[in-house]
Amino acid sequence: MVSGSETPDRVSHHRSFVDGAVQAGIAHLVYTSFVGAAPDATFTLARDHWATEEYIKASGLTHTFLRDDIYADFMPMMVGEDNVIRGPAGDGRAAVVAQDDIADVATAVLLDPASHAGRTYNLTGPAALTLAEIAATLSEVTGHDVSYHPETLEEAYASRARYGAPRWQVDAWVSTYTAIAAGELSAVSVDVETVTGHPATPLHDVLRRDPALGSV
Repeated sequence: MVSGSETPDRVSHHRSFVDGAVQAGIAHLVYTSFVGAAPDATFTLARDHWATEEYIKASGLTHTFLRDDIYADFMPMMVGEDNVIRGPAGDGRAAVVAQDDIADVATAVLLDPASHAGRTYNLTGPAALTLAEIAATLSEVTGHDVSYHPETLEEAYASRARYGAPRWQVDAWVSTYTAIAAGELSAVSVDVETVTGHPATPLHDVLRRDPALGSV
């Protein structure tokens, strides 16, 4: 079960999926969640993941939760047209994880579900990085001078107002950074290696194999 698109009623869609799985007689549900999923998580969408996890538990389904950190593959998309990453993350760190590593974990779990029943895996990269360090890695890989500007909360909301997005969506965008600042995405886990047998992929290597980075 891959979490649904970001919408105000995403949890309702998730519950419908779980209900359908129960009615269909599914024996084991594997759900892609988020690290630090909790009712009071700083990252607003992590609260949706917590609510979904709780609903899955209450359903009686055998389950496995894959709690992903921020995608390492997403880092280039955080860079603005001026080659600056902007957000209120301060000096906080995130253990960004490769999507390929998440896929490898999911594959291993699906091939041998009984061995992973009832488990929650925190899927992270091998190191917790500040956005300044991420910018430096992007600079090294792309040859562009990428930097990080730590916005205030007021600056963050103002700089995103031009997109005309609903408030809940802007809250989600901004809280990605404030969750980093709060240290909620910084824990480094060995679960990728434990499940797959190979170490988590460093950000540098993820970026090196991305053919689209010439545009960063």
